[in-house]
Amino acid sequence: MRGLGPHTRQDYIRHVRSFAAFLGRSPDTAVAEDVRRFQLHQHEIGVRPPTINGAVSALRFLFLVTLKRRDLSRALVITRYQRKLPDVLSIDEAARLLEAAPGIKYKAALGVAYGAGLRVSEVAHLKVDDIDSKRMLIRVEQGKGRKDRNAMLSPQLLELLRVWWREGKRRGVMLPHGWLFPGRSCTDPISSRQLHRAVQEAAEVAGIRKRVSPHTLRHSFATHLLEQDVDIRVIQVLLGHSKLDTTALYTKVSTRTIHAVAGPLDRLMALMEGKTPPG
Repeated sequence: MRGLGPHTRQDYIRHVRSFAAFLGRSPDTAVAEDVRRFQLHQHEIGVRPPTINGAVSALRFLFLVTLKRRDLSRALVITRYQRKLPDVLSIDEAARLLEAAPGIKYKAALGVAYGAGLRVSEVAHLKVDDIDSKRMLIRVEQGKGRKDRNAMLSPQLLELLRVWWREGKRRGVMLPHGWLFPGRSCTDPISSRQLHRAVQEAAEVAGIRKRVSPHTLRHSFATHLLEQDVDIRVIQVLLGHSKLDTTALYTKVSTRTIHAVAGPLDRLMALMEGKTPPG
């Protein structure tokens, strides 16, 4: 009824199930001390802060909406943590990764992740009709936050998708109005797990030692656009971010942004040598 996405619903149920298992009884019998013990237990066994905060969201829903227990909701504590900078591939590494993809289907799918900046679930759930070659757009339906948006479609990416479409037709796996990247069955989309496995296999073949996932290609897409002087607000729209602060993270990993600044030591040395300081 509240329009929460399927992944959010599954996460909420999983976290509430975990809380109930910890209690050993129904959550509607919980008291504030039980909530405190559960959160301490999560910290003690090494649960990562994002997971702890996900549990807070789930339990707040349980206590406020389901059980009408505001007192228990107040007992929950959000964990503060420093967000890590994402790993980003160089343009050369991205090219090597795509070349090493295990087959044309995965090369096209990873090409969409990098060439259009789509999330792995968005890539997996694309349909043939979502590729608009006349307007040169990719239609993303019900992305994160259950929002529709348009993503960019470059001529090179369109050609790569056409190569895969012809091969898919030849294999008999490309159904009319069906999935762009079918899974093991033509009627099911490729799974996120399959795409993760394909990226890791390609990274190993390409000799890339960074921790790589399909989301790394999305990070690389945004960073490379920023380094090409594309306006950050345009990148925000292409990525489907609701807040500019989220997109601004890429300024911290853009090598061009960093290299554009003249270091204080360079200026000092130039002054000592009687030269004009850089910058």
